[in-house]
Amino acid sequence: MATNFTFSMLLSWRSLFPHAAVSRKRTLSSVPAGALSFVPVSDSINSVALERLRDFVSRSSRLFVITGAGLSTESGIPDYRSEGVGLYARTDRRPMQHAEFVRSAKSRQRYWARNYVGWPQFSSHQPNTAHRTLREWEESGKVHWLVTQNVDALHSKAGHQRLTELHGCAHRVVCLGCESVTARAELQKRFTELNPGWEASAGGVAPDGDVFLEDEQVLHFRVPSCQACGGILKPEVTFFGDTVKKSTVQFVHDRLAESDAVLVAGSSLQVYSGYRFLLAASERGIPVAILNIGTTRADHLAELKVSARCGEVLPLVLPH
Repeated sequence: MATNFTFSMLLSWRSLFPHAAVSRKRTLSSVPAGALSFVPVSDSINSVALERLRDFVSRSSRLFVITGAGLSTESGIPDYRSEGVGLYARTDRRPMQHAEFVRSAKSRQRYWARNYVGWPQFSSHQPNTAHRTLREWEESGKVHWLVTQNVDALHSKAGHQRLTELHGCAHRVVCLGCESVTARAELQKRFTELNPGWEASAGGVAPDGDVFLEDEQVLHFRVPSCQACGGILKPEVTFFGDTVKKSTVQFVHDRLAESDAVLVAGSSLQVYSGYRFLLAASERGIPVAILNIGTTRADHLAELKVSARCGEVLPLVLPH
């Protein structure tokens, strides 16, 4: 079994979520109360499309899965791009850019203050039926490797192990100086200690855990430095404008080369960091199926496209 080096960065899913367990209960009611507001409208899958997807998955013995924000909307986490309900459609807010975070102490203060307020809600989200189903597929030997573009740790919470978090994980923090990695939950305690009496209420939480606060609300918010070297602390995630490490990209390409089919679940693949693996699959002649509400950047590369909710469809694909 290949080593998942993206989880060897000092903090594995086991250390972050020691009580992660896989639920055996299958249910179509995977969407918690209130979460449907983040899920785009879609039709239920028809019998013909379901049978085609069943055949596609059943023919694979080493399935490579790519997941995106559309898988986590059913857990109550909004995505960026969904028509009508995504963050871009509902607000004029845009995520933090890597260059701005590194360059500006004021921007880091604003980012961390918002993240501090949003963390309790963001970190409380739980895996839904789609996450648990994919974990069961892994346990049965169907899934060779899973690559997620999400930073919400829901695959880890579900107990997935053959996993690469392509864009990192918001539950980890990295020092830009010494590169030490610590748990985000521990940083939350340091924030609280440094900012006694400071409080602000959160509205909606963004896909990366950010919330909106007015500039005057964050003026006196104090941000700790790395305890090891005094360096700048940053979520261990790939911000917009940054790139995924070459070693991570190569690792995923290697896992793709070992696979015999690709299933995309809940991603529009608009970001090149994920889309590149669909191009590679096409070049290798590896068949592709896509399960996503709405069009994707790779629709022309897929032999099968299903527009429906992941949590509704995935539990119906394999017999249980």
